[in-house]
Amino acid sequence: MGDHFTRPEHGIIPALRWEEPPEGPVLVLLDQTRLPHEEVELVCTDVQALVGAIRSLAVRGAPLLGLAGAYGIALAAARGYDVEEAADLLAHARPTAVNLEYGVRRALRAYRQAAPEQAASAALTEARAVHVEDAAASRAMAEHGGHLLAELVTGGGYRILTHCNTGALVSGGEGTAFAVVLAAHRSGELRRLWVDETRPLLQGARLTAYEAARAGMPYTLLADNAAGSLFSAGEVDAVLVGADRIAADGATANKVGTYPLAVLARHHHVPFIVVAPTTTVDLTTPDGASIEVEQRSGSEVTDLAPSPLGTQAYNPAFDVTPPDLITAIVTENGVVSPVTAGGLAAVCG
Repeated sequence: MGDHFTRPEHGIIPALRWEEPPEGPVLVLLDQTRLPHEEVELVCTDVQALVGAIRSLAVRGAPLLGLAGAYGIALAAARGYDVEEAADLLAHARPTAVNLEYGVRRALRAYRQAAPEQAASAALTEARAVHVEDAAASRAMAEHGGHLLAELVTGGGYRILTHCNTGALVSGGEGTAFAVVLAAHRSGELRRLWVDETRPLLQGARLTAYEAARAGMPYTLLADNAAGSLFSAGEVDAVLVGADRIAADGATANKVGTYPLAVLARHHHVPFIVVAPTTTVDLTTPDGASIEVEQRSGSEVTDLAPSPLGTQAYNPAFDVTPPDLITAIVTENGVVSPVTAGGLAAVCG
């Protein structure tokens, strides 16, 4: 893995950036495994280091993985590595988030289509285009999501429950679901952000709480299995989550624990909203049952307690929510509601 260093500057550190020091181009990542207590950056000088960062979740989140994949191709090309081999390594670093392969494919196509002496530059230009497009998508989703919340929630202000992490740490912009929450906060409409801790890696407790605190939001962290009591007490006005892959029928894969929230939301008549860019939609995956769900090491669960020696753990990284439990899918191109294959295909066109 690449070198670590801590940036001395104040302010928000971007989750990912391209730099060109004298010794050669590098991809610099904010190491999300060290947050919230340390803001440390990981410098990737080669694709192997980047793949390691992806697998360890130092860099994560569907849209950001798309950027990492695209910049990874640019890094391989600039450093003189086998770009085709790099593409294969990157595209298969994690199986569920479709954006990773999307970013790889975009930059690889630009590399292949350019003249040999311009191929590395073409790959980098394409990676930067993916980055700009993702930031624009984030802004558009925040706007569409804000209008949708205003339509669905009445009574003055929103109490929003979210799961996992969907802010600037996963995006070239301000995020997906978190971008909608952030817009509500800036307009004075956010009464409370309920943050699920999000087992097994506590990405809500570590990362969403980190982003909410930096934004000055009113937020409260809760154990994942406490969400039901919040719903029963009438303390949730809407659920906003992201997605790592959306199948053609509208089924969504997101961090494990999302599906139970959708069931709770339906029972309590609370809108359940998925916010994701169209790059997360995979029309070649027909339905939720066809989504490959990443299985992570059981030690991520057993070592938290710790559990007795020899304990086995079931540790899927994601679960799948069927379209009939989803009130709406918010994309940069508009809102899909009701969630149907035809409606999804229309916004992706």
